[in-house]
Amino acid sequence: MPITALITGASAGFGLAIAERFLRDADWRAVVCARRAAPLARLAERHPGRVLALQLDVTDDAAVRTTLGALPLEWRDIEVLVNNAGLALGLEPAHQASLDDWHTMIDTNCTGLVQVTRAILPGMVERGRGSVVNIGSVAGEVPYPGGNVYGATKAFVQQFTHNLNADLAGSGVRATCLEPGLVGGTEFSNVRFHGDDARAAAVYEGTQPLTAEDIAETVHWIATRPQHITINALTMMPNCQSFGPLAIRRR
Repeated sequence: MPITALITGASAGFGLAIAERFLRDADWRAVVCARRAAPLARLAERHPGRVLALQLDVTDDAAVRTTLGALPLEWRDIEVLVNNAGLALGLEPAHQASLDDWHTMIDTNCTGLVQVTRAILPGMVERGRGSVVNIGSVAGEVPYPGGNVYGATKAFVQQFTHNLNADLAGSGVRATCLEPGLVGGTEFSNVRFHGDDARAAAVYEGTQPLTAEDIAETVHWIATRPQHITINALTMMPNCQSFGPLAIRRR
């Protein structure tokens, strides 16, 4: 029986690369979820019989319960859950930021993640094995101007992951928070800047950022560690990025 991974936000970027990485292994197949159905259908066409494509908005609790609760019997044993669906919106200081953007980030990065986890986790515990990989961010640990709610949502992801492991000790199920730094070649910055391609491109000028494939390879590595190993958290950055000094405003 093939091993099944479920990946949210799998229509592009990290999620698509993660799905493709698991599917390179003949032993694996993938349940892929996203709001955009067409890219999922194309992925399924490239891997006949090895992809179950589900149009799903993770912020819709009823849809999550209905869709994931009705997985075909042969697809229900999820070995790896990758909570990848998430986004950043805006880079304005807190007193100027859009409250709508804040709500969207909280709904997707936090609420959506816990809803999907709660739908899949009981089956893992019942079977006595499984891995949950939550995509966090260095922004969950390192504050920066304009990071406000985005950084707070990723701090939630980190702490939720650690508390999952506190609950799951000895169950055979483990959780990891993967925290990337600067990653290029995805829609992330275009989404953050509401389609401003020039502003998005400027983020990566003169750098060699991580790629979606780097993230995918790391997720696959985490998920395929021997069952007695838990990777609680893993932070990764490109070599061009590191920590900065604390800000001091002088008069």
